[in-house]
Amino acid sequence: MKLGKVIGRVVCTQKLDYLDRLSLLLVQPIDEHQQPQGGAIVAFDAAQAGDGDVVFYETSKEAGWALREWFTPADAAIMGIVDQINTAEAAL
Repeated sequence: MKLGKVIGRVVCTQKLDYLDRLSLLLVQPIDEHQQPQGGAIVAFDAAQAGDGDVVFYETSKEAGWALREWFTPADAAIMGIVDQINTAEAAL
């Protein structure tokens, strides 16, 4: 799984029926120090995340597993909201 920060929302006028109730969020991938890593992606929100939330997400085939209909054309899905990040450096 990967870390990201929700930086916005994406609005679609049409979606597949089984994706109709899911939000699309713009997620900036981050590292364990919450520094941006690459470009932003669009992910389906299976965890009810909001703007500014640090989330963990999955891409590729595994993204579909977060949805009721797992065999979907989803490229990325938010799996959960991160409460806290602890690193080995923080313990020193």
